[in-house]
Amino acid sequence: MRLVSLFFPATILLGAVAERIPSPLEAFKRAGPSAGTVMTKCTQSGVLALAFDDGPYQYTSALVNTLNQAGAKATFFVTGTLYGCIHNQAAAVKAAYDAGHQIASHSWSHPSNFGSLSTQQLTTEMQKLEGALNKIIGKKPTYMRPPYLATGGSVLSTMATLGYRVITNDVDAGDWNGLSAQQSEQRFQQAGASGNGHIPLMHETYSSTVYTLVPWLITWASQNNLRLVTVAECLGDAGGAYANPTVAATSTC
Repeated sequence: MRLVSLFFPATILLGAVAERIPSPLEAFKRAGPSAGTVMTKCTQSGVLALAFDDGPYQYTSALVNTLNQAGAKATFFVTGTLYGCIHNQAAAVKAAYDAGHQIASHSWSHPSNFGSLSTQQLTTEMQKLEGALNKIIGKKPTYMRPPYLATGGSVLSTMATLGYRVITNDVDAGDWNGLSAQQSEQRFQQAGASGNGHIPLMHETYSSTVYTLVPWLITWASQNNLRLVTVAECLGDAGGAYANPTVAATSTC
């Protein structure tokens, strides 16, 4: 009986320790860039990480449907109020999340002076959106793309403190600058399909991007044997796109 009493607690202790250690697969899925680090392109080849800014918008649901029908995954860098209150498009955001697309942060109000905001102002921008996403998807994103790709000032140090990986781009579709879908296609062709995968700058707020460029990119990726994946997956962090919320859920703008 004395031997059993000594052995039993030891097995419980070992089991508890084992439960706290992630499996090699889990550890691999969580192996992404450090918070506050700027990433411009994927860390692996054979992939393309379609990434859309400035939503949610009136085209979000149609874009998600097109991606879903193609078996493609993408990343949506959403705002809180740029094109109306995010809660008015909550169903579209939740549908994208439920379909396996990545929901990431593009700040609350998309300020034009994002790179010159104070640490407190940046924190407010990020946490207001986090509160809305806590309500909509129940998660805090761990990825963000700064408005206007601004990474100066206090941006990177603040994002590191808040736990956000910072994404920019290595291909600019130019839709924001008046380029046609055909001109955007040329930019992807020039960038090519070899080497580590691209993280493009695109916007779901342009009909030409949603209805012309994206279908073309789906075909182009297939022709070049590229998998369409989330930004987190293309950075070797498939399981690390979200964390538990750090602020309370909010339901108004």
